[in-house]
Amino acid sequence: MKILRTPDERFENLSGYNFDPHYLEVDDTEGGNLRIHYVDEGPREGEVVLLLHGEPSWSYLYRTMIPVLAGAGYRCIAPDLPGFGRSDKPADRNDYTYARHVSWMLEIFDKLDISDVTLFCQDWGGLIGLRLVAARSDKFARVVAGNTFLPTGDQKPSDAFFKWQEFSQKVPEFPAGGIIKGATVTETADDVIAGYDAPYPDESYKEGARQFPLLVPSSSDNPESQPNRDAWEILKQWDKPFLTTFSDSDPITAGGDKILQKLIPGTKGQKHVTIEQGGHFLQEDQGPKIAEVMIDFMRDNPLG
Repeated sequence: MKILRTPDERFENLSGYNFDPHYLEVDDTEGGNLRIHYVDEGPREGEVVLLLHGEPSWSYLYRTMIPVLAGAGYRCIAPDLPGFGRSDKPADRNDYTYARHVSWMLEIFDKLDISDVTLFCQDWGGLIGLRLVAARSDKFARVVAGNTFLPTGDQKPSDAFFKWQEFSQKVPEFPAGGIIKGATVTETADDVIAGYDAPYPDESYKEGARQFPLLVPSSSDNPESQPNRDAWEILKQWDKPFLTTFSDSDPITAGGDKILQKLIPGTKGQKHVTIEQGGHFLQEDQGPKIAEVMIDFMRDNPLG
């Protein structure tokens, strides 16, 4: 597998992001390895919060949440998916599959050797993260879902999703930072946009960002439709605490929180929150607020 690795200097002096890098390797399934980057902040003995991003973002998306959570005593782990952030980037679009990404992140999860985990997932962070919960349900204590879902393709996605999918394939230059800016409702400073552009020195580094919109199961015969249905059978029995924190201004996932609340037993009795003044990338709009909501949720639902 041909791999691209973003030069380290691209990540120097990023606005609000001064976390030390950590790396693990996973099997690329073709006889080689992929180097995966993750942030690991907060006390090592603290309860673990796993923060999974979507696309075309990376762990930079969590830069305002991590200090709040770590300051409250939680250990924050925020990996970059293969193809994003400081992680290695397969150069061929065909190397990006939903199944591979679930497998790669399961391998990372197992190598981290963590338990009693609280997951926060958004966008593709949920498509992958909820599969992790189903596969390692004994290792997760709580889930917080914001602007995400686990689609099977049995229901047609929103028109907004299809417009995004078409845009992602036709735009001549894939504007990662511009996409983040366009899917937030608060002002996005130029240096923040630069932070989202940092992983991509040129278009050749963006094959994952280009391919991910095509991997979402939007029809019932998608290769990952049945694995997602199987995961749902486990999630429909999930009675551990599950909180939704969807935003008020995301046309792509609007209403998904109500479906999660209807289908997942662990949502019952929880103080579900609508994040006001939040777009699709609600962590960018209201990161500290979401972190405080998470802290309240975890304290309201202690381990044990």
